[in-house]
Amino acid sequence: MSGSGLLEKVALPYALALLESVQVANLLKKTNEDLNIISRMLLASDDLKAFLENPLVTIPAKKNVIKQLLSEQVSSTVLTFLFVLVDRRRIGLLNIIIDRYFELAYKLESTTIANITTSIALTDLQHDNLVAKLQEITKTKNVKLVVQIDPNLIGGFTIQIGSKIIDTSLYGKLNQIASYLNIA
Repeated sequence: MSGSGLLEKVALPYALALLESVQVANLLKKTNEDLNIISRMLLASDDLKAFLENPLVTIPAKKNVIKQLLSEQVSSTVLTFLFVLVDRRRIGLLNIIIDRYFELAYKLESTTIANITTSIALTDLQHDNLVAKLQEITKTKNVKLVVQIDPNLIGGFTIQIGSKIIDTSLYGKLNQIASYLNIA
């Protein structure tokens, strides 16, 4: 088993436990918002991520930083969950746990996750039109777009839903042409 697969396996029970506890407390929406805040915070600060993952930093120090940063922004349920991760030395898996949590929560809400990679940021109108079209294609009521920017695409976008990929990017088209020319 690869290291990544092992981390996923370790992270899943924590994600399940969090999801079950917030369902019972009817805090699903608030927890989703809280985890988005935490995810953005970790993405924006490599120093914070390195601090939390550093095994030489004491557990009380990590808890203190988490409390100072997040006590005003997230629910006590999420804060307690973070403390459990620190106590069990699993805080380094937080991003993976958050990803698994959202996969489970979206599945629970019957939400289709579409990973979109574009060369430039989508406007609100483009975002809304794309969501509407994907709802029509997938025949689901809820579609969640996870947007990434990749200037290498030159133009256009790629969409991945599960194992299906739609590539309308100029980069993809150029690769198709190059492949065709190499065969001919």
